[in-house]
Amino acid sequence: MTSIIDPSTIGKPQNTARRRHVRTLTGYTPDTDEKGKEKWPRGDEKVWKDGLRGVDKDVPDITRSVVHHVQTSLARQAYNLDEAGAYQAAALSVRDNLLVNWNETQLHFNSKPTKRAYYLSLEFLMGRTLDNALLNLGLKNKYADGITKLGFSLEDLLEQERDAALGNGGLGRLAACYLDSSASQELPVWGYGLRYQYGIFQQLIGPDGSQLEAPDPWLQHDNPWELPRSDVTYDIRFYGHSERVDGMKAVWSGGQEVLAVAYDVMIPGYATKNTNNLRLWESKPKRGFDLNSFNAGDYERAVESSNSAAAITSVLYPNDHTTFGKELRLKQQYFWTAASLADILRRFKNLDKPISEFPEYVSIQLNDTHPTLAIPELMRILLDEEDVPWDAAWDIVTRTFFFTNHTVLPKWPVPLMQHLLPRHMQIIFDIVTVEKKFPGDREKLARMSLIEEGFPQNVRMANLACIGSRKVNGVAELHSDLLRATIMKDFVDFFGISKFFNVTNGITPRRWLDQCNPLLSQLIADTLKLPKATFLKDLTRLEGLLKFEDDPNFQKKWAAVKQSNKERLAHYVQVTTGHIINTKAMFDVQIKRLHEYKRQTLNILGVIHRYLALKAMTPEERKKVNPKVVFFAGKAAPGYYIAKLTIRLIVNAARIINEDPETKDILSLFFLPDYSVSLAEILIPASDISQHISTAGTEASGTSNMKFCLNGGLLLGTVDGANIEIAEEVGEQNVFFFGHLTPAVEDLRYQHMYHPVPIEQKCPGLAKVINEVSAGRFGDAGVYEPLLNTIRQNDYYLLTEDFDSYIQALKLVDEAYQDRTEWIKKSIRTTAKMGKFSSDRAIQDYAQECWNIESNKLP
Repeated sequence: MTSIIDPSTIGKPQNTARRRHVRTLTGYTPDTDEKGKEKWPRGDEKVWKDGLRGVDKDVPDITRSVVHHVQTSLARQAYNLDEAGAYQAAALSVRDNLLVNWNETQLHFNSKPTKRAYYLSLEFLMGRTLDNALLNLGLKNKYADGITKLGFSLEDLLEQERDAALGNGGLGRLAACYLDSSASQELPVWGYGLRYQYGIFQQLIGPDGSQLEAPDPWLQHDNPWELPRSDVTYDIRFYGHSERVDGMKAVWSGGQEVLAVAYDVMIPGYATKNTNNLRLWESKPKRGFDLNSFNAGDYERAVESSNSAAAITSVLYPNDHTTFGKELRLKQQYFWTAASLADILRRFKNLDKPISEFPEYVSIQLNDTHPTLAIPELMRILLDEEDVPWDAAWDIVTRTFFFTNHTVLPKWPVPLMQHLLPRHMQIIFDIVTVEKKFPGDREKLARMSLIEEGFPQNVRMANLACIGSRKVNGVAELHSDLLRATIMKDFVDFFGISKFFNVTNGITPRRWLDQCNPLLSQLIADTLKLPKATFLKDLTRLEGLLKFEDDPNFQKKWAAVKQSNKERLAHYVQVTTGHIINTKAMFDVQIKRLHEYKRQTLNILGVIHRYLALKAMTPEERKKVNPKVVFFAGKAAPGYYIAKLTIRLIVNAARIINEDPETKDILSLFFLPDYSVSLAEILIPASDISQHISTAGTEASGTSNMKFCLNGGLLLGTVDGANIEIAEEVGEQNVFFFGHLTPAVEDLRYQHMYHPVPIEQKCPGLAKVINEVSAGRFGDAGVYEPLLNTIRQNDYYLLTEDFDSYIQALKLVDEAYQDRTEWIKKSIRTTAKMGKFSSDRAIQDYAQECWNIESNKLP
């Protein structure tokens, strides 16, 4: 017999007879307060007592584990436990399950020599972990039951978790999806990154609508998902001097030494015990506090070394507009790649294999150019520490690394690299010497060179990554074609086409369908009569939904799921902003980091155009217009003035539009601050239409487009990145395209520069909008001039060229939305055809085309 306390009575006096009954049954004697009153825990008293005694059953076993962590890990009492503490205890309990699987996975992979792949990414935008871990472990329902018996709600505990501030945008989220898929596909893959103390920043909106940045202290409370590895440390050197000692070999000495300390984050696979690892590095001083300086009264010098070391992993992407910031970024990149390579090499040496076989057991994927310093670092290790001759060392390097190209822009000044990494600059110059063997004319050699001539000279990191890697891939068919035809053409001519290939990005359906949209996931499972694990590990099974697109009953259920998600978003907006949203309106969403090429500016100018058109209508005409709610979210880099002006315009336009009594019922606008994975999980399932409107040829791929489409949101976009492949899969009749195509972009830019046409003549509709903004209708007159002048004077991102086409596409969206039945069919077809865009497919492409690793399932 169990005595259950109704959660609604928590904090209220309990029946004395019931208390006596529970005490008799369990032998439980509660503590008393200073007045002698008994302190009873929340929830079920017997469950708490059983938790201490241990009950060998599923749910009681969970409650026992949680209670154990409450009392031993947190040193707290049940009656004094708040939701934050309950979250910590539940997370530690779940981590125990992960640890068991993690240890078994490592033991399994170590039991025989296994080739491993290592994914180096400066960002890992993981999102919240508790919900994802429970879903992947298949324990969510049991934990929900167990947490309820302890007097809490699992949903409330999930809200206690802070998003890990380890990334900023698509690059980091892609890396997180690939780790999830690697574990779910039972592939031996580890991730390596940095443990940022403050992450990117917390985004606030000031009184004038401007973005303000505050530190994001996401580690101010203990992070239950990481394991400090104080026994895994490496010395990382900066500065000093490098002296040649024997041909290509050198001795690097002096300078500053910093300690890299490992922290492990377990990555559970879905519907498997396989659990992989993300290893993050924190920088710490090697010697720390200078007691002699302190005793001499020089207190700043006493902590200088400590502060200098800690700064390396303080913040993601320090502002590189200053010399200090640029040097700090280079420090971060070397610190992380050097520690990771030292760790990889240590693991390889445990196999007791000759160093020449390193590529047979190790593949390293460079996620963009940030980890490119790993190439000269591995050369340094092989030459200076392993005594490998140059040619043999270069052969090992070029069979070990693989390079995913997202951008070719990053370059490092040669003087800075010579100062900070003197040995690596020597090696890069030695590689340049090897370059002289390349055939071709001087212009081609200049384009292929690792060194860009100028004052100062610069090291081209993308060229170094290309030369030093076995294979190079783009992340969408269009992007890969552009790489082969333009940016990397000289390297294609030299190395051959086989070195350059495509892996279209993907997203994990576990987080971006089942976790963020459980109602849709359950509807799919019920309709297809499949266990969730079937389609969540084989997303092509969603094509079975096409058989039901004409079924009115299924259409009704599909629409009900979308409506429920819109109401969830509306609740979030009401709680955070106080505004009430019309959930029957069309929800139009653009969520990305703020950048000119992503063209949030085009979107907000389009919203203002719509607002001005509404204002010009009669009341009767307005009644015929589709109600629409527009959402923006995303962060601008602190030093990116133009992007921050775009945010300011969005926020201030929203203040005007949302308060206008003539239009507020048919058009509203919101900028939701502090964009995160958790916020995306609310926005994406609620969207009717999402905007992916980059200037053609500028977006490598995009993955938010995939997330929206998987959740039944239709796509409005340019013919760019993965938009093209999505349209090929779902059918162009279900996508709203606009704008110029990639081949026309350079010619249009040339015309803007040398044969400009006044904006009033080229695009009168846009000119009207710009004039209204310039006149101060949405804020102080003149404040937006730097932003507007990027359109008037140069218009590098072709807003004037695409605006009319964009407005026409928005009209087509309005017309299509009026036919609700056909719109729902489009939504169903879109979700059904998203199988190609699973990160499981993408990671298998890497495993087979690059890494040559195989799935290895725990027995």
